[in-house]
Amino acid sequence: MGQREKGSSSRKEGKEWRDENPATKDSHKCRVCRFPLLVALLQLLLGVAVTAMAFLMLAISPSLLARETPHWAGIILCLVSILGFILYCITYHPDERSSLQFIVKLLYFVLCTIGLVISVLVMAFAGHHYSQTSSFSCKQVGEDCVCTLDQDDPIARTFTYEGVSDCEVITGTLALYFLLQIVLNLAQAVVCAVGLFIMWKQRYQVFFAGLQIGSPSSSQWHKV
Repeated sequence: MGQREKGSSSRKEGKEWRDENPATKDSHKCRVCRFPLLVALLQLLLGVAVTAMAFLMLAISPSLLARETPHWAGIILCLVSILGFILYCITYHPDERSSLQFIVKLLYFVLCTIGLVISVLVMAFAGHHYSQTSSFSCKQVGEDCVCTLDQDDPIARTFTYEGVSDCEVITGTLALYFLLQIVLNLAQAVVCAVGLFIMWKQRYQVFFAGLQIGSPSSSQWHKV
């Protein structure tokens, strides 16, 4: 009688421990460990915004260079967000036991790093062009707009913007677009940095103690 009561109390304590331990509830799926959906959504929205802003800038004048219309930066971030959605959808396996999860995580980490570097470069280019366009002296020459940094200097470098009927678009609208590009790419760089931190934290800041609790059926570990 005493042994039966002791066995039932042991099973009850084991059941309570499994209820308190989230790892035993669902060993195959861990929603908390999945990639945060908010980060992927922010990356997608910022990537679309940067790309749309670049094409709006290109519509002002076809003579704008690729570094002045950074649609490529937005496209890369859209690719990173797609990988983030894939990470959210696939099943979580501890210690990268799934080859698919490991490959997607590696691609996400690499592309997120590239996106962070590109965002910093775009901010540098946009800041340089913003300072230029803000101090331009422009005049209309036919259907083009010719701008210089110093109108009194005869050998000053000239910038010709083709297909611009109003030079106020260059000194006003285009300068505003450069400023918006700085803000959007700053937000893009911050989101990429957050994504990298999440990946690093998930990989290197999860520790398991060597404390083993023996049970009649299997061995169970405490997570600390």
